[in-house]
Amino acid sequence: QLQLVESGGGLVQAGGSLRLSCAASGRTSSTYAMAWFRQAPGKEREFVASIRWSSGNTYYADSVKGRFTFSRDNAKNTVYLQMNDLKPEDTAVYFCAEARQFRLGMRSPDDHDYWGQGTQVTVSS
Repeated sequence: QLQLVESGGGLVQAGGSLRLSCAASGRTSSTYAMAWFRQAPGKEREFVASIRWSSGNTYYADSVKGRFTFSRDNAKNTVYLQMNDLKPEDTAVYFCAEARQFRLGMRSPDDHDYWGQGTQVTVSS
């Protein structure tokens, strides 16, 4: 079992920054990839960014590329999402997710096995 706990959400003005954290506990040794997803009211959960655990390679949705940065602290079993130049359309609940094995694409919520409870990010215009 793996537990994921997100933190760092909040209210920020457009153009501002936030850093989300996701702390993992439990069976962290079996991680293939970690990811951030987000879900706005009335919309489907969408891919934001991911990191392949062994290589450290990161991947981003086009909508956040150049503004968001995925990083990790292996010693703390924690991943981060640094979000800069935030826009009102970034408003959503942000979820941390973990995948135990490779699946083609790795950008669908169905590709991931464990989820955090989510943290709200609200960007005002």
